[in-house]
Amino acid sequence: MRHAIGSVLRRLRTERGATLRELSERSRISVPYLSEIERGRKEASSEILAALCRVLDVTERELLSDVVAEFARIEVLSLIPDRVHAASAVDVAEDHEVSAVPHAVLLAA
Repeated sequence: MRHAIGSVLRRLRTERGATLRELSERSRISVPYLSEIERGRKEASSEILAALCRVLDVTERELLSDVVAEFARIEVLSLIPDRVHAASAVDVAEDHEVSAVPHAVLLAA
């Protein structure tokens, strides 16, 4: 879960053209701690997530929705053998190489 949250936060930050330092200054969260969150090494508290949402101009609901989608994408990729990672999850499912992936997870990814 930490990796999905970090990935979404990094994507939101870069989409807005902000650096870690700029996000740090606006959210009053240290650069090293933000970096650790983005890399999935630290758990972000609900207060920190709320501050980041405010600065990144997204609601907590939008953030969590993006995190759910990212988490599903990560889960699907973990089920796909390394030799087919380059193919999309849908292509792999259509070829029946990954039979254990529920259809709902593929649709969410």
